[in-house]
Amino acid sequence: MTQEITRFKRLGAYLRSRRDRLQPEAAGIKETGSQRRTPGLRREEVAVLAGLSSTYYTWLEQGREVTASREVMESLSQALRLSADERKHLFELWNPGLPDTIASINEARPGLNPQWRDIIRQLSYPAFITNERSEVLAWNDMACKVLSNFEILPASDRIMMRQLFLDPELRRRMVNWEEFALHSVAVYRTYYDLNLHDPWHKEMVQQLCGESADFLRMWKQHDIQHKRVNRVVILNLDTNQPVTYDVNSMANLADHPGVHVCIYTPVSV
Repeated sequence: MTQEITRFKRLGAYLRSRRDRLQPEAAGIKETGSQRRTPGLRREEVAVLAGLSSTYYTWLEQGREVTASREVMESLSQALRLSADERKHLFELWNPGLPDTIASINEARPGLNPQWRDIIRQLSYPAFITNERSEVLAWNDMACKVLSNFEILPASDRIMMRQLFLDPELRRRMVNWEEFALHSVAVYRTYYDLNLHDPWHKEMVQQLCGESADFLRMWKQHDIQHKRVNRVVILNLDTNQPVTYDVNSMANLADHPGVHVCIYTPVSV
């Protein structure tokens, strides 16, 4: 399957996930009393709301290679009541000018600047360098103490999405695990949908869906969020008391836009 066909398929799957989520009353549609066989809106209802023919919208959702205008995408984003992040993701999937490849994530590892490692090692807060695969490329001692001991993990497990769902100790200590995991999956989904050239993402998602029922549940929601400051509460290993952190991300390091630094900054609550 070519990247272009994959893009159409992912656009269609995304449209369907947003349609399934939207309830008729939220879209301003009055129930007629007839029994619904879909969890959200019907295809024809979305088509009417967006000013499209039912056949044309069905083709879009089926992932057919249909040329849609920006105006069509605008109408669909309004009809489906998309948030700002969801609208942005819709246009990223649709945009025919999107580069065939986003900066190769594999290229980021050999080019990792030693200075970046030195910088995060100087920080007193938990910090690590990661990429759009959520691979942990470098870390400091506090990250090992507060999150996972990356020093002893094999590279195949040194992946934050795997740690978040498959490390029972990290999950036990993460007080707001459900909230944090939902946000993390939604952010990861944006990378997954845009990295059409990278089969690694598909393989990782298949593995996690098979190994974690919670990941499968969250993945099926098809939620989208862009990376922003997020909050997590983790029990201190020594005192067993909760510590609240704001997770800040500094992106676009040097020539590698897919690589960023995550810093867990303690906050007073």
